[in-house]
Amino acid sequence: MNIHELVQSLPGVRFEGDNINITSIEHDSRKVQSGSLFVCVNGLTVDGHNFVGKAIENGAVAIVAEREVDATVPVIMVNDSSRSLSILADTFYNSPTSSFSLVGVTGTNGKTTVTHLIEKIAKDRGEKTGLLGTMYRKIGEKVLPSTHTTPDVVTLQKTFLEMKEEHVTVAAMEVSSHALVQGRVHGCDFDVAVFTNLTQDHLDYHGTMEEYAHAKSLLFSQLGNAYKKPLKYAVINLDDDYAEIMLQATAVPVFTYSLEDKRAHFSVTNIQTSNTGTKFTLHSPEGTKRVTIQMVGLFSIYNVLAALATGYALGYDLDEMIVSLGEVKGVPGRFELVNAGQDFTIIVDYAHTPDSLENVLSTINSFAKQQIITVVGCGGDRDRTKRPKMAKVASDLSSKVILTSDNPRTEDPEVILEEMLPGVTKDNASVIVDRKEAIEKAISLANPGDIILIAGKGHETYQEINGVRTNFDDREVSKEAVVFTQKNK
Repeated sequence: MNIHELVQSLPGVRFEGDNINITSIEHDSRKVQSGSLFVCVNGLTVDGHNFVGKAIENGAVAIVAEREVDATVPVIMVNDSSRSLSILADTFYNSPTSSFSLVGVTGTNGKTTVTHLIEKIAKDRGEKTGLLGTMYRKIGEKVLPSTHTTPDVVTLQKTFLEMKEEHVTVAAMEVSSHALVQGRVHGCDFDVAVFTNLTQDHLDYHGTMEEYAHAKSLLFSQLGNAYKKPLKYAVINLDDDYAEIMLQATAVPVFTYSLEDKRAHFSVTNIQTSNTGTKFTLHSPEGTKRVTIQMVGLFSIYNVLAALATGYALGYDLDEMIVSLGEVKGVPGRFELVNAGQDFTIIVDYAHTPDSLENVLSTINSFAKQQIITVVGCGGDRDRTKRPKMAKVASDLSSKVILTSDNPRTEDPEVILEEMLPGVTKDNASVIVDRKEAIEKAISLANPGDIILIAGKGHETYQEINGVRTNFDDREVSKEAVVFTQKNK
């Protein structure tokens, strides 16, 4: 695409230079190649304006900047390079999200599961699906790596273009609060926006719960105001304390879901739970239905309701969706059972907030017959105020607790654990810094019928210490520990 065509998309910006051909748009100088347009973005940790020389050295043929830079190639001056990057990426990749239905799911907990459930019901309806989130990016059956819950704007639009070229018809993506504040989803044409819940997390970034809620509400306020076909929809959990903020933020039609408010479009009664699944009566715009799912816990019902409401907004048949969701056994790293032939239960879950940990442990307590042993830690370089709260939940709802490292990142793991300890409420907690040793200890303590919860990392296959990621999978470590314990009995 030529540079004049690109620049025309930026309001109030003119470019009088030669009509240069642009082969890619980049905001990371390391990714610049011959023919790239380099956009200087002032990020949280680095300022792209400081890397103009490197970008030109790597082949950049033009620069977009907010201030004067020393450059030997044409420079296009803008007021906001981050916003300009979104517009340029959408223009360069020809607005790919206008070619398929796009669902954005935001909230503290449940995003990954809800997007996977939406993918399941869409795929079963014959759609070709796309998926973006914490675990990976998927285009049909092709899996691509993911480094953030929501990718940067260039990676996002590139991925959407590939989805368009692969004839994807429905895509579901996790939308993080960071991405919303930073404008990473500007240019994304969402058809349905879903709000799961809001509990304490990311306060190191947002500062207050009010600012965190405002960040989430941006997804709904950006859905648009026009009541024209095809309609856009919001799907909102009425039981959450911040639901009203999301409702006020959007002008589009809303489908609500609830376990408590029978006025919601999708609500439930007659809940029956066990360690093998959940049954409930669904009340919906299509009447009353009996639903059976293989997932456990009230949080699983919330996730199913969110997916059903989303599918309904997309025009799917409710009975068919109920059948589809009844086939789902779970999502990797979300209440995932680990079986290595042991006579006790091991559950690995991504729970890394006080609320999600409480949800998981409350569910386990509803069917536990023997002791519950919880292995849990807190990530480094993240919200420190939730550390004692995580320990309190674990101590309150477990028989035994082992506090250990999660992803300490650049922090001292012993300091993180010291900040967790004040939350312990009972004489049932010990500290083992090394996560592998902590898991092995939990397994050595387990008796027949006990339940071990290993919380915090879920699907992750690495541990980040001092900025370095090494292979570490709670599920594999657990299996190895079981085999070792059984051999040495």
